[in-house]
Amino acid sequence: MKDTRRSRINLGLLLAAALILVTVDHRAGAGSPLDPLRGAGSTLFGAVEGAGAGIVRPVSEFFETMADAPAARRRVEELRAENQRLRRDLAAQRLDRRRSDELRRLLGTAGSSGYAIVTAQVIARRGTPGFEEAVELDVGRADGVRPEMTVLNADGLVGRVIQAGPATSTVVLLSDPASAAGARLEGSNEIGVVHGVGENGRVVRFRLLDSTAPITPGHRIVSFGSQRGVPYVAGVPIGVVERVEATPGELTRIAYARPYADLTALDVVGVVVRAPRRDPRDAVSPSEPRETKKPSAGREGA
Repeated sequence: MKDTRRSRINLGLLLAAALILVTVDHRAGAGSPLDPLRGAGSTLFGAVEGAGAGIVRPVSEFFETMADAPAARRRVEELRAENQRLRRDLAAQRLDRRRSDELRRLLGTAGSSGYAIVTAQVIARRGTPGFEEAVELDVGRADGVRPEMTVLNADGLVGRVIQAGPATSTVVLLSDPASAAGARLEGSNEIGVVHGVGENGRVVRFRLLDSTAPITPGHRIVSFGSQRGVPYVAGVPIGVVERVEATPGELTRIAYARPYADLTALDVVGVVVRAPRRDPRDAVSPSEPRETKKPSAGREGA
C-alpha cells in the first residue's frame, strides 16, 4: 500500500473506531453489545488453536518417544538380564537343595551299613576303552580313591572304579554290558551274578546259579560282596526283579531287574574306601519293595 494522504486518513479512522469500540466495551461491562462478537471470535480462534494442537501434539509425542527409545530399550534389556539371573539363582537353589537331600540320604545309607565313603559328584558321562557306560567323578587318589572300589548312591549300587587319577576317577556303571557283580536274593543265601545289558541302565540281567530256587517279580537283589570288599562290598541294594525267563533244562535261571539307582541321572555318589567289618546283609535294603513296572517289548529281547 502506498503511503498517501488517503491511506493515512483511513488508518486514522480505523484506529479511532477501534479506540471507540474498546472504550464502549470497557464501560458497558458484562452488558456490552460486543459480547456476541467476542464469543464468536473466541470460538473461531479456539477451534483454530485446538486444530493446531491436534496436529502438533502427535508430532511432539513422536519426537519425545524417539528421544526416549534408547533409554527404554536399555531398561528392557536390564529387566531381561535381571529376570534371567533370578531364574538361574532359583534353579541353583533347587539343585543345591536336591543335592543336599541326596547327600543326607547317602550318608544315612553309609552309616546304617558301616561303609566308610568318600562323597563325590558326577562331572561327566564318558566312554572308556572296553566299556560303553562310564562316568567321571571329581575325586581321585588324593581323596583316597583307588581302582576296584565300590561306588553307590543313596538308592543303590552304581558301579566300580576302574581308573583313579590325582583328582578325578572313572567309574564303570553296573549297566555296562562288560560289567558283572556277585549278587544274592534278599532274605536268602541264593546267589548269582548281575550283568549289565545297556539300555541306558533301565534293566540288568541276574543269573541265579540254582535253577530250582524260587524267584518271582518283586524279589529284591543285593550285592553278595567280594573278598576284602574288592571290587564290590556286600549288602548294597541292586534292584527289583521285574521278569523271570523260562529256562527249562538249564542249570541256571535268568531274571531281569530294574536297578534301584537311576543310572541315567547320577549326581551325588559315594566311593566306599573301607568295607564294614561285618556283612550288613539286608540292613541297607529299602523297607518296602519298589513298585515294579511291566517290561516293555524292547526288554523282552534283552
